[in-house]
Amino acid sequence: MKILFIVPYVPSLIRVRPYQLIRHLTRAGHSVHVMTLWSNEAERMEVEQLRGVCHQVTAVPLPKWRSLVNCLKGLPSRIPLQAVYSWNPELARQIHQNIHNGREAEAYDIVHVEHLRGARYGLSIQKLARFPGQVPPVVWDSVDSISLLFRQASGRSSSWRSRWMTRFELERTERYEGWLAGQFERTLVTSPNDRKAFSDLMKDDETGEAVGILPNGVDLDYFHPDPAIQRDPNTLVMSGKMSYHANISMVEHFATRVMPLIWREKPEARLVVVGKDPPPRILELGKKEGIHITGTLPDIRPYLCSAAVAVAPITYGVGIQNKVLEAMACATPVISTPQAVSALQARPGQDLVVAEGEEGLAKAALRMLSSREEQAQVGCLGRQYVEKYHRWENIVSDLEEVYHENIWNQHHIVERSPARFGVD
Repeated sequence: MKILFIVPYVPSLIRVRPYQLIRHLTRAGHSVHVMTLWSNEAERMEVEQLRGVCHQVTAVPLPKWRSLVNCLKGLPSRIPLQAVYSWNPELARQIHQNIHNGREAEAYDIVHVEHLRGARYGLSIQKLARFPGQVPPVVWDSVDSISLLFRQASGRSSSWRSRWMTRFELERTERYEGWLAGQFERTLVTSPNDRKAFSDLMKDDETGEAVGILPNGVDLDYFHPDPAIQRDPNTLVMSGKMSYHANISMVEHFATRVMPLIWREKPEARLVVVGKDPPPRILELGKKEGIHITGTLPDIRPYLCSAAVAVAPITYGVGIQNKVLEAMACATPVISTPQAVSALQARPGQDLVVAEGEEGLAKAALRMLSSREEQAQVGCLGRQYVEKYHRWENIVSDLEEVYHENIWNQHHIVERSPARFGVD
């Protein structure tokens, strides 16, 4: 297949879902043309790295001023700011030019658009068609339900700014997502919870046809146990993109409410927070004895492999948490809250440990830190779990089926019912 993959941010090892989908689609023999946006020098460098994993990359700058103007224009409308934030007419122009000017032998078979921020590009492609089949079918990978995330964040975020913004955006994001899911040939999300959120938002009974589940995977060749690294029996590790509001709330809650309970019985315990772009409020926590904030790192694997336990006590969130899968892939035993693993098929108490509340999390951590046997057992079963359920190769195989189904549907409609649409 020739695939046009539109993503409103540069796919990378941090933005792992689109990066791995693109990488494995290319490995499977498909021709993947990525069209994306970059906003700073670091992202521009990631574009160059992306060129090595797919057939072609077109990258257009998205200055911060343009995103600000987009949001200011969107404020008086009923469209959520997430849906206008990444709009760049130049990228849309190049997308349209590629679709219109491609010779039949070079035409795209399918268009894949990622995230609510990218959905407008998919809608603009469909407007190019004068009759069904004139443009390739569009699959929209919403990834998560943003309105579900906003509903949780509006009440649980530790930042008043996040609570205010999510409450401001919630109603129109719900309305827009409910409408948007029915505009594409197929909508994808990562988990049953996100699919149910879309089902609740849609006005008709077509959710079973319109919205499907494509889970996240983990690169099992990259994230793996390293026998050369010795685990520190006193270290807890917490990972994730630290500029993300759900991770900020997670770190603050665990560091200020749970770690004191752990230190009461095990004063030598140490929390290491690993992740990109920690804000000042997270960096401030690193001044406390027993807490270390690494900041942005080129490679987080040594920290995952050297910790006795990984903790993912997320207080709210959607989709599948990559931080959990990556730790499990490194055979690091994971302690998590129910919210972080509700989308997984993992067995609590075997593949990972699930705990609730400050006391529950502290007790689970202390028990795990005191038993190397339990650490090894849970870590081993966790690795086996991701090998079975979260291989990118298997996930991309499922995605290929989605593509083929929608390509067939389009050809079937065009060939079987031309008169219905006024086609000669």
